[in-house]
Amino acid sequence: MRFSSVFVSVLAGLIVAGCASKPKPVTSLSTDRPITASSYQADEPLIFRPKEPKADYENNYSSNHGLAGRTIYASSIRDIKLQNKEVILTFDDGPAPGKTERVLNALDQHGIKATFLMVGQMAKANPALAKRVAQQGHAIGSHTYNHDNLAKQSFSSAIDNIRRGERAVRAATGSEVAFFRFPYLSNTSKLRDHLASRGTVVLDVDIDSKDYFKVSPAHVVEQTMKRLHAKGSGIILLHDLHNRTATMLPTLLRRLKADGYKVVNLQPSRGAGGAVALLDN
Repeated sequence: MRFSSVFVSVLAGLIVAGCASKPKPVTSLSTDRPITASSYQADEPLIFRPKEPKADYENNYSSNHGLAGRTIYASSIRDIKLQNKEVILTFDDGPAPGKTERVLNALDQHGIKATFLMVGQMAKANPALAKRVAQQGHAIGSHTYNHDNLAKQSFSSAIDNIRRGERAVRAATGSEVAFFRFPYLSNTSKLRDHLASRGTVVLDVDIDSKDYFKVSPAHVVEQTMKRLHAKGSGIILLHDLHNRTATMLPTLLRRLKADGYKVVNLQPSRGAGGAVALLDN
């Protein structure tokens, strides 16, 4: 079924509004300040005024090499062991027309792969774009069906939301859905144990780009690199729902390369995606 552009815009707004009341997560990730409804918007136009000459941000990166790192095949979170100067790029909340394509182009120009944690409703509304993500070799995960806070739902309701999201993402991408991230990083040990028992790898966050704040793309780059330097390595949280993320990504990749980082290609172990089918039973 085709969804109109009006529906997609409304859906993106609902996701943003949900993030605006971001609860304190069970995990240790914290934010610098509370997120409010006025903190950011998903689709607002942004003027990118980089500190360096603009031409540096518009280069064709086809001649760049050296950013792609090794591949990690994971069937559980224990398999994801990063070395110093290794990062995994993850994108939540999409796919979003006009943004996800630009993200894919930037990644492709550097020959690197990322992990996309898709909201089921967004994948259902944009199946061609969701399929393009999978066809370009990126790892596919889910982020529930409608971006609800699962820790505030009953166990059965939360599992149903996860299940619907996985089905929608799998139908749109034609790919196994072996990874999952909790919206707002708000989880319970019971839900985590349930997903782990079925081979779904729950991804947490080491470096929060905070690209959901209404700040300049250049600010997102600087703060992300600052947090990464402090950690040395880790899973980076980004969102392909925002214009600012698509705008700043080529610069972030350039900075990662210049500072000697490698982008790890995270992929499911063989057979890991079959665990998703168990959730449908």
